[in-house]
Amino acid sequence: MSKNRPYLIVMLTFNDVTVDNAKEVFAECKDLPVRDWGFKNVGLPKDRMKDLVNDMKQAGKKTYLEVVTYDEESCMDAAKLAVDCGFDVLMGTVYYESVHNYLKENNMHYSPFVGKVSGSPSILEGTNEEIIQNAKDMMAKGITAFDILAYRHVVDGEKLARDFCAAIDATVTIAGSIDDFGRIDTMFDIGPAAFTMGSALFKKNFVKDGSFRDNLKAVDDYMAAK
Repeated sequence: MSKNRPYLIVMLTFNDVTVDNAKEVFAECKDLPVRDWGFKNVGLPKDRMKDLVNDMKQAGKKTYLEVVTYDEESCMDAAKLAVDCGFDVLMGTVYYESVHNYLKENNMHYSPFVGKVSGSPSILEGTNEEIIQNAKDMMAKGITAFDILAYRHVVDGEKLARDFCAAIDATVTIAGSIDDFGRIDTMFDIGPAAFTMGSALFKKNFVKDGSFRDNLKAVDDYMAAK
């Protein structure tokens, strides 16, 4: 299959928790041409999550809730939260048919984790072949997008990302640990639909003395020039 030109999903999260000043950070950056924005289901109370999603939508952005949870009850709770807050996409969770059906009923896009995901911070286990087969099994149930924690793989994240994107004809988002220009280059070489970035922007990995906005603009400019 042909490679995609990946787009960036900005996550207003640091160490897998939504930052307390996410609303203010977004306000400082919303004029930038980055379309895709999201955050985690931990770190903000629900009313502030709703308010932030509303701000993003008013600015013309596409919104994502990423959830790291594993049992069916928690995953369903996350799906209900995503619907209630008005997100466009639920990313993460282990796949459950009940969650998938609920999201379909509520016209929400679903991009579940693929492979065996566990722990906090998460690790991804399974051979590349097993993870690819897991995705194919979900596609047979109607899943068209995946959130893959490639760089959390216990063996070789980059090879997994490459093999997975070559084998799976779906909307693939590589989540986590894209934290320097070299890995952005790798994303363009591999060709997923998208990749997420959060902590690297807050840690100022791209403009050492700059703001979050400066770092995001540097990433966006770098990607636009490729």
